[in-house]
Amino acid sequence: MTEASFTQHGMWIMERMGAGSAYHMPLTIHFAEPPERGRLAAAVTRLAERHPALTTAVEERNGVPFLVPAALRPALDAQPGDGPFDLDKGPLVRFNLQGDRLHVLAHHLIFDGQSKDVLVTDLAALLAGTELAPLAAAADFAAAQRERVAAQLEEAKEFWAARWREPGEVAVPGSRLRSRRAGEGAVLEFTLSPPALPGLTTFEVVLAALHTLLRAYGNARVTTAVDLSTRTPAETGRIGAFVNEVPVVSEPGPETTFGEFATALRAELRQVYGFREVPVARAIPGLRPHAALAPVSVSYRKAGPRVPGWEVEWLAFNQAVRGAFQLQLLDGPGVLSASLRYDPQELTDPGRVVADLRELLARIEPGLKLKDLTPFHELAVAESTEETVKETAATDDPLISEITAIWEEVLKFAPVEPDDDIFDLGGHSLTITQIIARIRKRVGVEIELDDFFDNPTIAGLVQVIRR
Repeated sequence: MTEASFTQHGMWIMERMGAGSAYHMPLTIHFAEPPERGRLAAAVTRLAERHPALTTAVEERNGVPFLVPAALRPALDAQPGDGPFDLDKGPLVRFNLQGDRLHVLAHHLIFDGQSKDVLVTDLAALLAGTELAPLAAAADFAAAQRERVAAQLEEAKEFWAARWREPGEVAVPGSRLRSRRAGEGAVLEFTLSPPALPGLTTFEVVLAALHTLLRAYGNARVTTAVDLSTRTPAETGRIGAFVNEVPVVSEPGPETTFGEFATALRAELRQVYGFREVPVARAIPGLRPHAALAPVSVSYRKAGPRVPGWEVEWLAFNQAVRGAFQLQLLDGPGVLSASLRYDPQELTDPGRVVADLRELLARIEPGLKLKDLTPFHELAVAESTEETVKETAATDDPLISEITAIWEEVLKFAPVEPDDDIFDLGGHSLTITQIIARIRKRVGVEIELDDFFDNPTIAGLVQVIRR
């Protein structure tokens, strides 16, 4: 039993708030010649033995999630499982063979983009009867990460204090993007053809083009969330959730050339990479939990290994989106595939955005000014604001006294006033789940996470309990 990592804890919180299939990671393998079912079932069993993450569930203990052995081990199931995962019982992965297709569905709590590569590579070897080199004994990777984060935390706080501002609305043609929640989504799949520019990676060129486009739509300050791998050499070749989301911020100037802007954005990315393991919520006081750090997010990865006779759908859609606009990029041999997952209630004309991005990429020249790449619109986009309604309460109320004592125990300082906002006090999602667990045990009331986030003061919680 090990405590969940920072990433896993954040996903666990969002699951409790109703993330639906947003953290489901599908993968489909098309076989030119379907393997014999018994041989495939044996390979799946050996794969689970090799990768302990596939055999885990999540158990809450006093408001803290821990990884524990699942009640059932993964197996090749004759019936497809498309419903929600039972996080308490597990397993958090499903395998289903239908004709010439193997459908794999894993929960992001135990799986990431590079885990897809590992799964395909190891499963192909096991099916072929190839002996795989043993992995080093599994360690407590989450504990090791917590130590590294603790050593970097103060420096990360200074770094983000100079950069972070709550993302406001994002203007796009015909609508404004606000959502940072998880919900049902639609998908638009296409390819991109970014130019090869000296000193810049494919991802950096596309990200700079996306920032330029959002600036052209009238967003003076552009913030996109970016997924980064947090794998160290110890996690190489392992299945697990080794990823973190960070914000990348820019203010593209119309008179700046694309080459200058992309180079500056690259430099900013390199600085952000230095804090890739530090959860932004730990470094920025008062940051409330969201499924996405910003309405617009981007992820990029190289295409996985090619197995003769196998065709892999690396970007299979999970019918959901985190935020309003998720652009997933897969860099394969000779083609950059893109999958735009979006909230159709927010992004009403995804085809226009895709067409604009493709046209902009086709026009890029390093010496061309941004305003000459695409017309700039000077639209004022209001920053989103949240007003906290303060409520007063009598300090001699026994319920307030009990809740206050719980807050002070978890936060480890006193006094805490009835109208103090937990996020202003440096609280975060783990703090909240610990408080909820103690309220459940000592007051006998279950506080929903949504209620806590909507009422993040002692006075507010007391009102929720009395309702």
